[in-house]
Amino acid sequence: NIKLPLHYRFEPGHVLDGVTLTLPLHLLNQLDPTPCEWLVAGMIREKVAHLIKSLPKTLRRVCVPVPEFVTGFLENHPLPNPSSVYGGGANPPLPQAGEGAGVRGGGEGVSLQTALAAYIEKRTGLKISDEDWDKNTPAHLLMNFRVVDDAGQELATGRDWKALKPKLAQAAQLTFREASPEIEREGLKQWDFGDLPQKLEFTRGGQRLTGYPALEDEGDSVAIRLFEREDTALASHRAGTRRLMRLELREQMKQLEKSLPGFTQTALGLRNVMSPDDLREDILTAIADRSFIHDDPLPRTNANFMTLKARARTRLPAVNEATTRLLQATAAEYQMLSAQLNSLPGALSRLKREVEEQLKALLPPHFVSQTPWERLQHLPRYIKAMKLRLDKYSGAIERDTRHAQAVAQLWTRYQQRLDGLRKQNEPIPDALLEFRWLIEELRVSLFAQELKTPFPVSVKRLEKIWGGISAG
Repeated sequence: NIKLPLHYRFEPGHVLDGVTLTLPLHLLNQLDPTPCEWLVAGMIREKVAHLIKSLPKTLRRVCVPVPEFVTGFLENHPLPNPSSVYGGGANPPLPQAGEGAGVRGGGEGVSLQTALAAYIEKRTGLKISDEDWDKNTPAHLLMNFRVVDDAGQELATGRDWKALKPKLAQAAQLTFREASPEIEREGLKQWDFGDLPQKLEFTRGGQRLTGYPALEDEGDSVAIRLFEREDTALASHRAGTRRLMRLELREQMKQLEKSLPGFTQTALGLRNVMSPDDLREDILTAIADRSFIHDDPLPRTNANFMTLKARARTRLPAVNEATTRLLQATAAEYQMLSAQLNSLPGALSRLKREVEEQLKALLPPHFVSQTPWERLQHLPRYIKAMKLRLDKYSGAIERDTRHAQAVAQLWTRYQQRLDGLRKQNEPIPDALLEFRWLIEELRVSLFAQELKTPFPVSVKRLEKIWGGISAG
């Protein structure tokens, strides 16, 4: 609900032609750029018309007459964040934040292209994919972002938000924290700091801001930090809670570290994935997470924390046994698959490369703690499916190639979307994380059907699911 100033300039060909939004650095990581795709009321019609006219002919010809089609769309989709226009000509003076006209952050968060694609499908029955949209939208139909420091000095400007944000994201986080309330602390080894609110509101430069306090893991202690986004705060708070619990239960953790069942054999089997020391720490982290927190709400008070601590003592032995048994099975399957890969002839280099890449993605460093528990238990089956694929390959080369191409297309889409979100430091939707494991189940279904999958899965099903993820 923060009001940000807009600056209008009508000068075709000029670098600032169009609308410029001025954004203080400390708000950079909080801005959702999606509403900015809608520009302002006076320019949205031109932008929608351009998007329609730039579609491939087979899609464009059903959206005619274009002016009437644009009108129908705008009547059904009013601007998600209405903004008024300054009076006094095309170049009014730039107001201070909170004064005059502007655009408000937030809103429904529905992108213009998503809304337009849905409207076209509703009207015509034709689906619009991401690839159909014009990648060369005229500059004046894109919001220009101008990032400034506390003194109003320009730090950066540009119309490509995805390129602009990463350059200043870290500086924005530091600036946000510098202006935050006196809540941050370091060197904590027990919950002796009172209640930790889920969010804090404070004022900076006349603007009402929201921060999200959370614990942060610092290895031999924890700290309290204030985050700009709730999702990053929750991830940090989980890791911080886990570390604080390990410090409180240090004697139990020391005993656990000395007596991990079958650790030597497991470490030997997974020596190509990570070192024994890293593996031990990764196992302890995974056991701690499931024992100490599991699916319980993250604690915000000492009483909540102590309740979790009591549960942790009873959960620890069973979780330890289940985790180490699962990793022993994973290491055994990994060893057998590695031996089989090493014996493949050079003529099967493509197959070997594909399986090795899949294995690397399935068992990256720290995979024990980073893999969701409900998926960790399927790792031996996924690896065994790779082995069965190798066994069958010589008798089904054409079928294997066809299946591999279908899987590769889905994996590439997933990886590109994931990389893009990470580069922008954006939240990873749960649907995208789940899609990664659906691809793994698809591989089992296509290459090792006898191992079975927990639910029906096919290329067609995943294509449909991906359509929903893309639309979102």
